Amino acid sequence: MKTFRLITIAFMAAGLLCLGASPILADFTKDGSFKKDKQIELDFGIPVDESWARELSNYSVYEKPDPDIRTPVEAAQLDPQRLRVTLTFKEALNQAAQYVVEVKDVTSGGKPIGSGRFLVKKSRASVMMGIILGAMLINNFVFTKYLGLCIFFGVSQKRETAIGMGITFTIVMVLSAFFCWALYQHVLTTLRLDFLKIIVFIGTTAIFVQAVDTVLRKVNPYLFKRLGVYLVLIVTNCIILAVPLINADSGYNAAESVSEGIGAGVGFAIALFLMACVRERLEVCRVPPTFAGLPIAFIVAGLFALAFLGFSGLVVF
Repeated sequence: MKTFRLITIAFMAAGLLCLGASPILADFTKDGSFKKDKQIELDFGIPVDESWARELSNYSVYEKPDPDIRTPVEAAQLDPQRLRVTLTFKEALNQAAQYVVEVKDVTSGGKPIGSGRFLVKKSRASVMMGIILGAMLINNFVFTKYLGLCIFFGVSQKRETAIGMGITFTIVMVLSAFFCWALYQHVLTTLRLDFLKIIVFIGTTAIFVQAVDTVLRKVNPYLFKRLGVYLVLIVTNCIILAVPLINADSGYNAAESVSEGIGAGVGFAIALFLMACVRERLEVCRVPPTFAGLPIAFIVAGLFALAFLGFSGLVVF
């Protein structure tokens, strides 16, 4: 019993000593975050000395691909809890890139606790939302890249048909984007058969289109008849092929690939719905015979394309 008590007392004393000792970070690596266009926030997790935090020479900032080009720090501010340091820069940072912030000789309570670095990049949610909005509005595949025009003009005569095709296309697009990414990353790249990606992507899309075709035939025969041959043409739609190719060339992961698919699908659905609304109105308008039918549809599509150019260069996240 005496031995057990002595061991217990020793452990308690060691715990108290650890609590009273200064925290040790040694050489560490943590994640930082962009706070504003010209600011980076570093979270140390432990109180650091204000005198150390305000010394700008303790920080070395650069973009990860270019370690030789330093980004000068203009100011450093420590929060009241002394846990976070906000670095301010003179020029706006490239938030699409990844930054490295090296900190040296960090002190807490007047004692050195080591050096380290922070990796600063956008959060995953911000990246995914940026990809979705980019594919949906800023780089809309119909109005800015002029892809998928065959189905776009063929199914945009009625709103009901446009909505049905938009939903169907988005479902196929998301499923194809994910499974094409999985096949490319884990099969084609591994076996060095990436030159077959177009054939594999078409085959994968055809499987999902056939599945949607079968389901739609049973669930909504009326919409199935209205879509007609355009439902089968989804397989060779330019957007359906463009999205997996963009995902492969950009090196997107699974979440980013699905985000690209969602943005492309929703953007195509928006384009169809807007075009269908205008074309229904055109049916009761006096259109000159020269422009009746498809010519006026091309003119309207051009006007929509000019409107969507207003999103060019937009940065949301």
